[in-house]
Amino acid sequence: MKYILALDSGTTSSRAMLLDRSGLNVAFAQKEVQQLYPEKNFIECTPNEIYGVMEGLIREVVSQAEVSANEIGGIGITNQRETVIVWDRKTGTPIWNAISWQDTRTIEMCKEFKRQGHEEMIRSKTGLPVVTYFSATKVCWILDHVEGAREKAEKGELCLGTVDSWLIWNLTGKKVHATDASNASRTMLYNIFEEKWDDELLELFNIPRSMLPEVKSSSEEFGQATLSFLENPVPITGVIGDQQAALFGLACVNKDDMMCSYGTGAFILGNREDDTTLSPPTLSTTIAWKRDDRITYAYEGCVLNTGSAVTWMRDSVGLIHTSQEIELLAKCVPDSGGVYFVPAFSGLGAPYWKFQARATVLGMSRSTNIGHISRAIHESIAHRVTDVVELFRESKRQNFKHIRVAGGACENNLLMQLQSDMLNMKITRLNQKEVSSYGAAFMAGLAVGFWKSEEEVFSLLEETRTFEPQPTDMDLEQMRKNWKQAVNLCLEWEKINGS
Repeated sequence: MKYILALDSGTTSSRAMLLDRSGLNVAFAQKEVQQLYPEKNFIECTPNEIYGVMEGLIREVVSQAEVSANEIGGIGITNQRETVIVWDRKTGTPIWNAISWQDTRTIEMCKEFKRQGHEEMIRSKTGLPVVTYFSATKVCWILDHVEGAREKAEKGELCLGTVDSWLIWNLTGKKVHATDASNASRTMLYNIFEEKWDDELLELFNIPRSMLPEVKSSSEEFGQATLSFLENPVPITGVIGDQQAALFGLACVNKDDMMCSYGTGAFILGNREDDTTLSPPTLSTTIAWKRDDRITYAYEGCVLNTGSAVTWMRDSVGLIHTSQEIELLAKCVPDSGGVYFVPAFSGLGAPYWKFQARATVLGMSRSTNIGHISRAIHESIAHRVTDVVELFRESKRQNFKHIRVAGGACENNLLMQLQSDMLNMKITRLNQKEVSSYGAAFMAGLAVGFWKSEEEVFSLLEETRTFEPQPTDMDLEQMRKNWKQAVNLCLEWEKINGS
């Protein structure tokens, strides 16, 4: 064994990476995956594109590195988590597009479950609030809206799965229908404390058990990937949701370790080890990973829109040409000029959980320029992460002293310094860029002895920079007060607009 292959199926792009034993990235390929917006509140992607892109990326990295299948010790998979796919068990054909974790079409369904008094039962079993973010209501929608789907499901003719399950199914030639505990914990169907699909939840959501994948640990063999351009099968030996993979890839394996991953959204996770105490209601309690028959839990707060604010500036309104330009523009002004931007393009996640809220810009005057708007977007990302970290602190169960960061936006030095100042916390950034891929690779490699221990894999990680809170002319306390007022005004619009 010379290499581990890591596959990362993200929201807007997919990546494949070959790591050697020293942790060196010897081959890397990335390609965007198209997002579809067929109706208001609908966000989908094509399942066959998800798999087709990934197969092409595997071919590309194997070709780049000129390696044989025999040299690859295992495959690690990480993925956007709550996005769900339903497909025909016999033909392998999806019966609907993949419904994204960002999709909010099931708002009314979630409200009805709350009205019926099911929220506390669901949260006590899954650790999750009843919101559209998670997979269960998306599956309900598909079964209710695709002709004949519910009948086929009751006959055992349909499979459901998050993106990892879809990739495993296809990579193994439609032989393995499985997921890992971290992904299962994000479906709102899995009892995270009893470690099983829950009969009461399945009955509530009217989802047949036969549709569900087998749940395995995050670091064990799932099956053999058989691809035409590989001369021999390669075992899939690690599977873990992308944010949990980032937590592991950043070596946040002890209680009080915290990380923030800045991508399309921002995800803040705090390691709980084996503490099964439920998080505050506006946060999630989730399975971080399962290794060696031991579950590690985490607090999680999800911010739905952070990087999407930057891509909106670039793709939708054309104010910038590349994502990197926004930092340069923001540096041209000393502050936001009183502008506040609430990036609620697909609603507000933790701690508000208001999916009908929409993005709002406040405080513009005739002197407002693109620099002020760019600065306001930086500040909005830092504010939203701070909203969540404040809840972690208020829980008083843990003592978070610093935060490790990942994702494209953590390369933005202005944002990282602003985040450190606002949180009054040390921030650490690693040299490794694709930490979710590293986390999946580590899970896969540990399963087959490619690396012998967690200590060995974490010794491969290198810090590149730390950010410490700095004296600033900004009145951070007043900024936080103004921010909360901006959020309140955004939520008032949500009430007025009612859609």
